[in-house]
Amino acid sequence: MQIEFKLERRIGALSENPSGYTKELNVVVWDGKYTKYDLRTWNPNGKPGKGITLTKEELKKLHKLIGEEIRQMGGRNE
Repeated sequence: MQIEFKLERRIGALSENPSGYTKELNVVVWDGKYTKYDLRTWNPNGKPGKGITLTKEELKKLHKLIGEEIRQMGGRNE
């Protein structure tokens, strides 16, 4: 079973490894009907690897949780 996807918008890359794989946050349309925020690895040829998809509500919740975690970290270097 082949899953179809369309990279709607690149938001940004978080990292790139020496092999050229990138970990990115993007907006992706899956199977022509599900538009999701998408956090996953992409190979240099533009094929998706493992990752997660998020609704707008889930992305907002993740943003809130990350903000809380950063505030708790305070001045710690981790």
